[in-house]
Amino acid sequence: MNAALQNYHTRMQRALDHIDQNLGDDLHLDAMSEVAAFSKYHFHRQFSATFGLSLHRYVQLARMKRASYRLAFRDATSVTDIAMDAGYEAPDAFARAFRQRFGQSPSAFRKSPDWDSWLVAFGPLDDARSKLMQKTFTSADVTIRDVSTTPVAIMEHHGDPATIGVTIQRFIAWRQATGLTPKVSSTFNVFHSDPRTTPPAEYRMDLCVGTDRPVTAIGERIETGIIPGGRCAVLRVVGNTDNLEPAALYLYRDWLPASGEEARDFPLYCQRLTFFPEVPEQEAVAEIFLPLK
Repeated sequence: MNAALQNYHTRMQRALDHIDQNLGDDLHLDAMSEVAAFSKYHFHRQFSATFGLSLHRYVQLARMKRASYRLAFRDATSVTDIAMDAGYEAPDAFARAFRQRFGQSPSAFRKSPDWDSWLVAFGPLDDARSKLMQKTFTSADVTIRDVSTTPVAIMEHHGDPATIGVTIQRFIAWRQATGLTPKVSSTFNVFHSDPRTTPPAEYRMDLCVGTDRPVTAIGERIETGIIPGGRCAVLRVVGNTDNLEPAALYLYRDWLPASGEEARDFPLYCQRLTFFPEVPEQEAVAEIFLPLK
């Protein structure tokens, strides 16, 4: 990529980062063109040409995505507060816009989200972000770390990866009921399957809480186990931690063959360090661990 194009992309990336970090602010055209250092008379066309969405549409979708996460995964936040935070002056206006987007009212979505419609609704936003946010990893991004054995409580997701949101809702509710929240216990995902090659019905991923105390199931099927200690290749991912496949692909396709290392007999896993919507989506952090012999 030549220097001029790199500079152009950097300025556009700066605009996206500013949007994600300031979703509650007035993200009007004049302000955003100043952030990106482009003329306000051209920025709206430049933004649309680059991302396939108008600035206004992009901001709407980004706000709706945060709102949907808060509805599905943050029961303590009222619909009114979520509506105001999404830029709506009244809950009924937010409810109309939400129903138009997802085919469900906010309260119905909170109770039982239609994740298929959700994925379709945010396809354009994900496509727009992927145009600049596709991270290219290098060997310098990978460290080898000796990790300690971690006892965990495990809730298994077995089935279509598109329905993982239902399991996450149950997992969060169980954690809240037992007091094992992210503030007091670490969060891991163990990837037993590759979603690109595994039939959806056979896909498995474990949602895990790091704890050595006795575990109360509270109506859920919870197992105990360990994430074994040992040497691991560790790759840190910042932003878009919902999709860790590019990072996993880099580790397996590029880093592992060139490293001379061999994988150990335990699945790829990650530790989630910060979470959207508590932080802006592009500040969410996860570390992927590839166990090594």
